[in-house]
Amino acid sequence: LPDLMKRAKELSMDTVVMTDHGNMFGAIHFQLAAQKAGLKPVIGCEVYVAPGDRRDREHRPGQEVANHLVLLAKDLTGYQNLVRLVSAGYTEGFYYKPRIDLELLKRHHQGLIALSACLHGRVPSLLMNDRADQAEAAARELMAIMGEGNFFLELQDAGLAEQKKVNPGLIDIAGRLGLGLVATNDCHFLSREDHEAHDALICLQTGKTISDADRMHYSAELYLKSPAEMELLFGDVEGALANTAEIARRCELELPLGRLRFPRFPLANGETARDRLRQDARQGLSLRFKELEQRGLAPDRAAYEKRLEYELDILIQKGFAGYFLVVADFVNWAKDSQIPVGPGRGSAAGSLVAYALRITDLDPIRYKLIFERFLNVERESMPDIDMDFCMDRRQEVLDYVTEKYGKLHVAQIITFGSLQARGVIRDVGRVMSMPYNEVDQIAKLVPSVLGITLDKAIEAEPRLRELMKNEPQVNKLLEIARALEGLPRHASTHAAGVVIADVPLSEVVPLYKGPKDETVTQFDMKGVEKAGLIKFDFLGLR
Repeated sequence: LPDLMKRAKELSMDTVVMTDHGNMFGAIHFQLAAQKAGLKPVIGCEVYVAPGDRRDREHRPGQEVANHLVLLAKDLTGYQNLVRLVSAGYTEGFYYKPRIDLELLKRHHQGLIALSACLHGRVPSLLMNDRADQAEAAARELMAIMGEGNFFLELQDAGLAEQKKVNPGLIDIAGRLGLGLVATNDCHFLSREDHEAHDALICLQTGKTISDADRMHYSAELYLKSPAEMELLFGDVEGALANTAEIARRCELELPLGRLRFPRFPLANGETARDRLRQDARQGLSLRFKELEQRGLAPDRAAYEKRLEYELDILIQKGFAGYFLVVADFVNWAKDSQIPVGPGRGSAAGSLVAYALRITDLDPIRYKLIFERFLNVERESMPDIDMDFCMDRRQEVLDYVTEKYGKLHVAQIITFGSLQARGVIRDVGRVMSMPYNEVDQIAKLVPSVLGITLDKAIEAEPRLRELMKNEPQVNKLLEIARALEGLPRHASTHAAGVVIADVPLSEVVPLYKGPKDETVTQFDMKGVEKAGLIKFDFLGLR
């Protein structure tokens, strides 16, 4: 993302858009990176649209599994609708790809602008197959769904013969239906020089090698083009370039970040979370006194009670009463269900309230643990209580929380594996069909240092520099590996993180289906926190 922002600035652009295929994994990090660079971010997604019902998983010969459609959020309503659509793609419509359908788009089109997409879009694909009448009917249908001024036909020219065939048809339909045209370039990499590395990445993703004849090939033109380059391609098409700026002007979304969304702990009529927390903590401390006295200890009751009230005042002032009630509830449910629970770890062990509520089993006064290390008035971030559960029964605690707060309100958190120094060398070596032993020896020259990068490895290891100088194939391997290093390799489910929200999660963050069919947020741990969701750590330990 920083490279994208830097390049957009170099090209004197003021707005930057990201439309990943079928997902919104990077939306929050994208907005933050754009704002940091002084650019206006536009959030969108290139969704997959099923030919019929999104839940239909029957593939008919000659029919595409899904067509592409670009959706851009104009405002907060548009973002919320985009989140609902993208979530439904995974939770309801997944069949090879996360798919929505036109019925869903009709329900959730408000606040969105749609573009007809690349050659895989419904309208262009029909034109490509010489079905101009059906292409016009498809454009008319999308125009009716999106509303006047919210659907554009997208012109692209990456040097493909199919685009040269389709573009006159798109211009013709736009003229007949009074639709706007917009010139775009499908961007898969930043500069033309990145084409080779992107080619290797596609092979890596599809399990192919560069020498395979039957693999996917992408045009070298799919880079971030300058305004001058776009002018050369589309300067003669009236409005096509100006409409990019018009669409950017109309998209005025800034995601509201930082507003905390606490789960709603069930309370009796008229009861408040703060009153319940004070009551439960005081009762819990009384029981702790009895336990301490039974063990022959003589606690200074006045000191404990003073500390308890001090902590309660801060927790309530910071608005964390409900958070503590939620944690205490599932921890005590686990203990009552004979599920082994850890005694507490990290800074949370410094809280007497946590001890009184039996979240932890360490007496912070006896062991002189400091509450302020866990939480104080000046601290902006959420308190963080890591809970350890028996690894064999952790799922039971998750099931309890899901049942209590509702399936739509609870999800695990996504995490992304990235291409690391040694791993990316091995991956690229395989794609280049190099002998495994040779590639393995090169990878092992990377020093075993946590977080090392290939640049640092080359700087530190003279044998790597020598190979690059004397072996053209090794030099090519390391060039491509350096270009791909750090990119996301795969998505998986975070080992501990769980979010519980006050509203259905698909109103706040896009959702994804994990490898075990579990519901997972599309935003990573930092992203969900920025979105204001409350993270709970359910660690499964032996």
